[in-house]
Formats: sequence, structure tokens, C-alpha cells
Amino acid sequence: MPEPSAPRHSLTTTAGTGRAPNRAMLRAVGFTDADFDRPIVGVADLHSDITPCNSHLDRLARKGVEGIRAAGGVPQTFGAPTVSDGISMGHLGMRYSLVSREVIADCLETACGGMNHDGLLAFGGCDKNMPGCVMAMARLNIPSVFVYGGSILPGLGPDGEPLDIVSAFEAVGQFQAGKIDAAKLHKIECETCPGAGACGGMYTANTMSTAIEAMGLCLPYGSSYPGVSAAKEREAFLAGVALMRCVEQNIRPRDIITRKSLENAYTLVLALGGSTNAVLHLMAIAREADVPWTLADFDRLGAKVPHLADLRPSGKYVMYDLYRVGGTPAILRALLDAGFLHGDCPTVTGQTLAENLADVKSIFAKPQDVVMPLDKPKYPSGHIVILTGNLAPEGAVAKLSGLKVRTITGPAKVFDGEEACFAAIQARKIVAGDVVVIRGEGPVGGPGMREMLSITGALMGQGLGDQVGLITDGRFSGGTHGMVVGHVAPEGYVGGPIGLLADGDRVTIDGDKKSLHVHLDDAELAKRKAAWTKPPLKADRGVLAKYAKLARSASEGATTG
Repeated sequence: MPEPSAPRHSLTTTAGTGRAPNRAMLRAVGFTDADFDRPIVGVADLHSDITPCNSHLDRLARKGVEGIRAAGGVPQTFGAPTVSDGISMGHLGMRYSLVSREVIADCLETACGGMNHDGLLAFGGCDKNMPGCVMAMARLNIPSVFVYGGSILPGLGPDGEPLDIVSAFEAVGQFQAGKIDAAKLHKIECETCPGAGACGGMYTANTMSTAIEAMGLCLPYGSSYPGVSAAKEREAFLAGVALMRCVEQNIRPRDIITRKSLENAYTLVLALGGSTNAVLHLMAIAREADVPWTLADFDRLGAKVPHLADLRPSGKYVMYDLYRVGGTPAILRALLDAGFLHGDCPTVTGQTLAENLADVKSIFAKPQDVVMPLDKPKYPSGHIVILTGNLAPEGAVAKLSGLKVRTITGPAKVFDGEEACFAAIQARKIVAGDVVVIRGEGPVGGPGMREMLSITGALMGQGLGDQVGLITDGRFSGGTHGMVVGHVAPEGYVGGPIGLLADGDRVTIDGDKKSLHVHLDDAELAKRKAAWTKPPLKADRGVLAKYAKLARSASEGATTG
């Protein structure tokens, strides 16, 4: 057998007379003599009919398999679980969402590591699929390509308005406030999600897919092709071909995931107005790739990168609109031309980012209003801000896009858990000027750091979105907007200051000064800390308990590694 041009991990499984039993089992799933002389690669197909984000991935994975075979590889397909963030929102199922990121990474690592695969092609759709797959790629460090399932098309509302999933969450608040009737709520519910694909705005799925494209781990346009399109199927085939080229040239994830490429990824997140979850997930990816990265890096970039895209939740357009005016490469080209990106970063195409964009026209090459000009941005600096102060000694993450007022001081209304807060909102007990505090929802205390889209959607629907503050040691959906602060660290469960708050305490959220502060002196906080007792864990067995035992602080990406 000839010496391969790149390491052939699969030979550990298949080469030599001693591996006859191994080969015998592989013959039972279709291997031939010739296949043992070819690179064997894993195809992670995260298809499920749990959610529209993933319901079409099996079709795309089959195209990827075709591409691998055409380029001389032998594909082996396997799966991994998905938790739908949209469907699990607002109830205890959301505890499994962030945990699923770690489970997905573990599944891909386990399958590819156990089989000694020479490469990995991964297909993902819902929010945690993207970081979970990339974390596994960084751990394994075998040639890898990611394929995003693509975004859903917009729905059509009862008055002809475009809809997406956040429309449904906000409609709940409108109904509670008596602004719409049950019939209109039902119409919005039925029309919001017209088919396959991930949630349409610049929420977490689209945020992370665009970040991965800017990082260089997927093919150009991979984050902006609609989920239901021939273009997405062609991409899936070409991704299989690209993977085999990466195998041949030994282009590996840790060659691609660097400080420079992480800066490219977060720069695009800021320009597009992406989800605060990018902070958690990019931190987690950096940790798996052994790239030094801290909250200060996010804030450093946020201070200089303008928010350009008029995308939901703080704008009016969805991902399909960005696609129709040039897609992700067009805005990457504009950012590159303006000096915001590192063009010399390698990518899975075998070319640098700048080479990939050489023939792409800038988003500003033709008239459009989805992305604002660099000299007239929506906001001159980033919409995601890292806050510190006596309520967040390790940091917290605020999303300030769309806010006319970036500072609020008010009395705390404290809730231990999301359900208690939602009940208060339903009862109209939250009023303008309040600072709502939801604690006990951190990585350990949750466990799993639930998202609060049901909370923020209801507040927005009641007209309170810009009139109250909201802080939590949990997370927010990419669909959230308003004066919201998440990822407060240390979390309440481990004795962080958020766990010491009481109703009526004066709390200040100051986006301009990047401060999260309770108006109590150190002596009072120390007195409360001395009287504080740790609550019991909410999970004592299974995957949630494992996560709670191993999870790091949100300021470190809430990873288990």
C-alpha cells in the first residue's frame, strides 16, 4: 500500500493482517477491497424531525456523501442529538440546550476518535449544532468542514407582514396585553415557520454560521444560502469534495482556528448585529483549539467594529434578505476592504480568506438597504458590550442594539428562576423603571443556563422592552432585544453577588460606562454573603448533573472541558 501524502488515521483500524476482524465488520456495511486503500471520513448528520432547523439535513448529508465518494473518499455517516431552542424555550426543556452543545461535541469526538477517521464533514442546523460540531473539530484536529443547514424562509403574517419565530414569542405578550385577539395569535402561530431551515433573523444559528464562515471552516456563502435551495445542495456536494482536498493537503482545524480567525469571526458577528451567545460559543471554540481568548478580546473588538446590518431582532430584515443582496461574502469583502479583517487566514478551500473573496463584489457595490454604509452605520460601535462591576466581578454580557437609552437605574424585582418571573409578567406586576433579576439559571444553578426569550418576548409584546432592565445569570436568545444583561458571573448558585440581591435594591445597568452595579456598600454585601447558603442542585443524576458538576463559569464559555 503506498505511503499516503497526509496522516491516515484510519489505517490504525484497517491496515495489516491483524485487522482482519475489523475489516470483516466493515465489509458488512459495504466496504470493498479498494475502500481500505482510501481515506475513511466521518459524516456527522444531525438530522431529526424534532425541529425545522434540522429536518432536511439528511438530504444535504447524502449530497455530501456523494461529494466525498466523487473525490476518492469513503464516508461513514453517524448522528448526534439536537435540542430545539425555539421549542424548548420557556420551560425546563431549555436546561438541555447548552448542555447539548457539549453532548454534540462529545458524540462527534467519540465517533471519529473511535473509528480513527481521516476527516470529518458535519451538517448542523439548530443553535448548538454549530459550536458543538466546531468544538469537536478542534478537539480531534483532523481535516474538517462544516455545512450549515441554512436559514428558513420568512413567514407571511395576517396583514402581509414578514414573520419569524420571534414574531410568535412577541405575539404572546401582545395577547397578554390585549393588543391582539386569540384568532390573530393563532394565525401568527400557523404562519411563522413555513418550512425547513433555522430561525430567520440574526439569531444564534445564523450568528454562529456566519462566524464559522468568517473563521474559514465552511465554504463561501455557506451561512447565507437558504435551507430550501438547490444552492445549498450544491454546497453540500462541494463540501464533500473540499473535505477530501483538506485530507490530501492535511489542512486541519487548528491551522484555521487562530486568534486572527477568531477576530474575523467576531468582527462579522458585530457587523451583523449577532447574538450574545457568540460570546459563549466563540470562547468555547477557542478553549478547545487552545487559543488564548478572554472577555477583554470581545470588548476590544466591540469598541471599533460598527453595527451595519438592519437584521432582526433589532432591525427589519432576515437572513434571506442578506442572501438576495450578495450574501455573507459580500459583507466580508466590504469589511476586508475597510481593513477590519485579516485576509491572510487559511480556510477549508485551501485558499486564504482574501483569495476566497477576490472575485466577490462588496455589499456596497449596488443599491440595497439591508446593510448600512460604513460611514453611516446603525451604530458606530458594537452592540454587544462586556459589563463589570460589583454585580458581575467576572463580567456580564449586554446587548444594546436598538436602544435609545443605554442606562437604567431602578428597583430590583428578584426572581429565583424563569417561571416565577414569567408568572409576574403575566400578572402585569412588572412596570416601567423596574430592573428584573432572574437568578439560579447559570451553568451550574440552572443547570444549563437557560435562554429567556419567553421573558423578553412577553415584555416586548407588553410594550416594556425599552422601559425595564433585565439581568440574569442565564442566557438570552439571539432573538432577544431590549435592556438585557446575561451571563452574569459568578452566577448566583456559587455565591455570586446576583444571588445576594433583594427586592427593592437599587441596580444600575450602564451600557456607556460598561457597568453593572448594585447600590450597596461592601460591608452590606459581605453581611449578606455571610448569611447566604447554597441551594440544593436541581439535578442529581444524568446528563444535567454531569454538566453541573463540570461546567465552568460563563466568563470562560460555560464549557465542561
